[in-house]
Amino acid sequence: MLLLHDTDAPGAEAMVKRVLQRVCEPVVLGDLTLTITSSIGIAIYPLDGENRDELIKNADTAMYQAKERGRFNYQFYQRQMNIDSLSHIKLDSAMRAALAQGDFLLRYQPQIDLESGRIIGAEALLRWHSKELGDISPGQFIPVAEETGFIIALGQWVLTEAVAQAARWQAAGIGLVVAINVSALQFQSSSFIDSVAAALSQAGLEPCRLELELTESILIHDINETLARLQALAQLGISLSIDDFGTGYSSLTYLKRFPVQKLKIDRSFVNGLPDDESDLAIARAIIQLGLALRLRVIAEGVETERQKDCLQDLGCHEYQGYFFAAALDSQDLEAMLGEENQNPQSGPGKV
Repeated sequence: MLLLHDTDAPGAEAMVKRVLQRVCEPVVLGDLTLTITSSIGIAIYPLDGENRDELIKNADTAMYQAKERGRFNYQFYQRQMNIDSLSHIKLDSAMRAALAQGDFLLRYQPQIDLESGRIIGAEALLRWHSKELGDISPGQFIPVAEETGFIIALGQWVLTEAVAQAARWQAAGIGLVVAINVSALQFQSSSFIDSVAAALSQAGLEPCRLELELTESILIHDINETLARLQALAQLGISLSIDDFGTGYSSLTYLKRFPVQKLKIDRSFVNGLPDDESDLAIARAIIQLGLALRLRVIAEGVETERQKDCLQDLGCHEYQGYFFAAALDSQDLEAMLGEENQNPQSGPGKV
């Protein structure tokens, strides 16, 4: 800790910059040259605290904020930091109660074969309606679940529920592949592969009817361990796809080594189709890469007929998005499949 007397925010900032530079100067130990970096949080009296304990606590909060923003920098304390921290705690508590009370549910977004126009799969999407808070976006609660580690329990619930629903469809003669998103923490859990095998066995689902969607960030950590896990999953007979392809750490190395069957074009590259030249070039490159490696390619976030037609012209295999349908409950999806079977030549439409 540094206690600066008779100074203001600019003075504190100037001092902190000098500290950062001095701390990171190389240290020579024998044949080794080491470099240490630091992150610093700043609290100012009396605005950020009127006593020692308050100032230390708030400077510490600011320091962690500096670390979250990339480390080797500094951050002034802001009152919103404690508000955000409290809201995360409340949200985490509400999530745990919601899972125990059965307040989470799954919706299924159809995945369409571009050549035939038929529904061939569905992505299971997690939804949460809180009696107290209303509808809460996954973009709001999923990051908190990942931060607290609750995503493992939440992901296990999604896996069990989606596999059970896929088994019910299988028993009814509905041949859909159900895709499930897998978080990094869930994938890295020592019990994950066993939990997938147990869910399949308990529900009686044919493994080929389950697809796990993995983000690129999952695949770059400990390549050998990741490869072993993916091979174990592949041996179960399930399909593996790379979600949000092109937004993370795309590498031809893992595409060559890992037993994946599908690439998913992120919606950020679909939004501008067919007019945005950059989006068009990226979508074309991903599709051509998939074709060259004999992988199927699916595009998400398709909202217009022009986007769909463009992807089809580029050689994309599948798509999903609001152009065909939003995420539906299982009964509505079954009804849609029934209509499709009655009118096999009707092709896709909006819902």
